[in-house]
Formats: sequence, structure tokens, C-alpha cells
Amino acid sequence: MAQQHLDPTDPRSRHAGPVPTGDALAGYLRAQATEFLRALRLHRETGSGANGSEASAEAARALRRSARRISASLHTFQSLLDSEWCEAMRPELAWVSGTLAMEHAYTARLERLLAALHRLSGSAAFPAQTGARAAAASLPKAGAPAQERGNLTVGAAKAGALLDRQLTLARTRAHSTALQALGSSRFHAVADKVAVLASEVPLARTAGTTDLRPLSTAAQDRLADAVTALPLVVAGHPYNAAALVHGLSPDTVPHPQDAPWHQVRLLLRLHRYAREAVSGPKGNAVVDLRLLAAGQALNRHRDASEASAAAAQAARTPRIAPATAYALGVLHADQRHEVEAARFAFQQAWQKETVGAS
Repeated sequence: MAQQHLDPTDPRSRHAGPVPTGDALAGYLRAQATEFLRALRLHRETGSGANGSEASAEAARALRRSARRISASLHTFQSLLDSEWCEAMRPELAWVSGTLAMEHAYTARLERLLAALHRLSGSAAFPAQTGARAAAASLPKAGAPAQERGNLTVGAAKAGALLDRQLTLARTRAHSTALQALGSSRFHAVADKVAVLASEVPLARTAGTTDLRPLSTAAQDRLADAVTALPLVVAGHPYNAAALVHGLSPDTVPHPQDAPWHQVRLLLRLHRYAREAVSGPKGNAVVDLRLLAAGQALNRHRDASEASAAAAQAARTPRIAPATAYALGVLHADQRHEVEAARFAFQQAWQKETVGAS
């Protein structure tokens, strides 16, 4: 289904006030650099050891957010900045953001998979859940034969223990890697450059008179083109046999069906951050709830895709019991269904956006 680009004259996408130029971009970059430095100071003050506080974890998330926004702005508005400086900074900021994200990703992945095992098997051998979610998770699911549920329950506990060992080890390693990165000379060099950026933005000579909106629109168009190339007509199929067969095969490369969706997620983020930069440092951009919904669906897609890969990887562990392998196979299929559901949710959000823009 062909998608329509948002109309630049639409009130939701029109910038109010003076034409945003390189000065607005400089203000945005300075604000993000200041946020980076504030988060770094908070991270150091709250401690970052093995028992780091929630404040420390939030500081790490703030570091990632500001690093992503600076890097995205350097990508979208590179023609208005010193090119060599941009080329040097972008991979370093991506390294910071990616390194700090891994520990949280492994933690969330383990929680997701254990919750799914609990829901699928009804087993009590998993971390306790509270409230309505616990009650709902403990109920038998309609259409699940008792024998299959029994077979799943037998292997679910061992499957959960296996995932716990593997992902906890990965999370611990990611935590150590992040600590080493934050103490490295490489990170200190990045922090020093960000500190300079907080007061001095390397704008090109013509940036002061160049309108940011065409560059922001180009980012929006790249997103729209990438969405147009997605198979939205089949998004949300209840059973995707090709996805299941690939995931449980000996091949461990990333799932080929997911790559275009991950790319759309990145392009959507670039589009959102470009809108923020165009709005100026005061952040007076109109919040587009449809874009937020689309982004949330793509985040769920990424999480389910990575969780399904983790289940498939665990199923390849040598010499595991057949019941454990069975439980992991069911878990993999469940997460691939979650992938399809997220694609359908994105489709619904995006179609509402294009209808509203027509």
C-alpha cells in the first residue's frame, strides 16, 4: 500500500515563528550536550558499581538519550556543520549509546522471556507477578490442549533456568563492559568534545542563513519511503511459518525479515529528533501522538525479535532435555507472534498518520 508523505503545510508539521536556521540547530545541540554532561555528573555521583542505584541507571539512560540526539542531528544536518568533525563524532556517540544500552537490553529481555514462559505454561516456577497480570497469567489459555500444556510445564522451569543463566551472564558482562568504557580514555575524549559542544558548535559559514526545514523534510521522506517498502499488507499475519523455520534453524544470523523494520525504527527516530531540532531549544514542537504510537510499536517489534532470537539460541544449547527444547521452541514461536502483532500495531498507527495528513 503506497504511503503519502506528510504535507509540509499541515498545521501539525508547520514550525511556528521565525524560520529555523543553523542558530536553532546550535541551540539544540548545546542543550543536548548540557544534558549529556549533567547525566554524566549524576552517574558519577550516584555510583556505578555492581549495586548501582536506580538514579545511576536513570543517569545512564539520560546519557544514551542525549548521545542519540546529538548523533542523529549530526547525521540529518551534517551539511550545516563541520563535515570532518561530524564524521569523527558520530561513531563515537554511537559507541557510547550502544555500550550503555546493552545491560538494560539483557535485563529487559530476560524479564520478557520469563514472563512469557509463565504465561504460556502457567508454571509457578518463575519470578512472582503481582496484581491483575498475575491473575491473568495463571489462567489456562483457551484452545490449549491439556497434554500440550503439561508437556510445556515440564520443560518450562528448566528453560527458564537456562535463559536466566545465559542472559544474566550476558548482562553481567555488559555491565562490566559499560564500566570499563566509562573509565576509558576513549570515553573521556568523547566527553571532552561534548563539553566543548556545550559552548561552541562548529557550524558551517552558511548555516546562519540556511533553513533547517528542507533537511528535516528529507529525513521525513526517507522514513516514508522505507515504510512504503515494508509489506504492510501482510503485517500481523497470525502465523508466519518462514519466520519460525528460520529462527529455529542452525543459522544464527539476524532474522532477514526483521532488518527492514529495524531500519524503519531508526529512520523514525531520526525524523523525531529532526522535528525537535527544528522546534528550537525551547522544545515547542507539536507532539504527534501517531508518531509516538508508531515508535512504540517498533520498539515492541525490536524487543520481541531479539527475545525470539535469544530463545532460539538457547534451544541450540548442546545436550538439553527434549522437554526443555520443546518449551524453548514454543517460546520462540510466541515471540514471533509478538513480532507480527507489533507490525500490525505499527501498520494501524502509520495508516492513521497518513490519513490524517491527506
